[in-house]
Amino acid sequence: MSAALIIGSAGQDGLLLAAQLAERGVAVTGVDRGDVDLTAARSVADLVARVAPDAIYYLAAHHHSSEDAPEPTPVLLEKSLAVHVTGLVHVLEAAGAARVFYAASSHVFGVPDTVTQNEDTPRRPINVYGMTKSLGMDVVRHYREARGVHASSGILYNHESPLRGPTFLSSRVARAAARREKIAVGSLSASVDWGWAADYTEAMQRIVACPDPGDYVVATGEAHSVAQLAEAAFAAVGLDWREWVTEDGGILKKAGATLVGDASKLRARTGWAPTVGFADMVLRLVASRGAAA
Repeated sequence: MSAALIIGSAGQDGLLLAAQLAERGVAVTGVDRGDVDLTAARSVADLVARVAPDAIYYLAAHHHSSEDAPEPTPVLLEKSLAVHVTGLVHVLEAAGAARVFYAASSHVFGVPDTVTQNEDTPRRPINVYGMTKSLGMDVVRHYREARGVHASSGILYNHESPLRGPTFLSSRVARAAARREKIAVGSLSASVDWGWAADYTEAMQRIVACPDPGDYVVATGEAHSVAQLAEAAFAAVGLDWREWVTEDGGILKKAGATLVGDASKLRARTGWAPTVGFADMVLRLVASRGAAA
């Protein structure tokens, strides 16, 4: 691969992916909000023609943390459809021979019947983010099967790094531990399949390189509670988390099921496996905030 286009390049994943690709000698073009109108087919087509990429990574998303105040549903739906579906359609139309990766989400599963989820788990999203990401997956499948585009969807579970936005739970807990500050969280018992973001951007590249395009779960397969996250973070600075962390149900604006991904297909097809475990991930997050035990 000699050239890649990253749409949604200013976020955590876009920055990490761009750095990894550049290290491999790939010419990377990144665009983000304000650089291109994803709702305008001509603008997208002109961008793809100008870059002439071998691979397009569609990472653009409209989302926010579970502890953020929600937007009105009509506004949220309109913005989400524009980014997760309309812009994606325009990219797939313009892709030509380029391989396309679409960043989907574990939220497409909603409240599943199974403890772990794979590519065959029914998608029953319960929020606008999951609904529109699921629709994006359907669009990708259509272009793959009906139009012959080498297009894949990565069903990404939670993945963290020091680049994660400050309102996300992992960032809030790591920052509180590093600063030795008290913190309130929405739920201590909530469990999450957390991974290291650089592992997940590596998975994106392997999916693009795979000769078999399709849907791929990207996950660690392990769930950890918010209490475990807090315990590990405060232990990293020599503190007992129970003296620093409290639970406030009023903070949580939306709640969901425990989602744990089964990445067996990805592992079998590409050899991918996470390289950073939960404990190491938390240590890195706290250390990135300037803390030492």
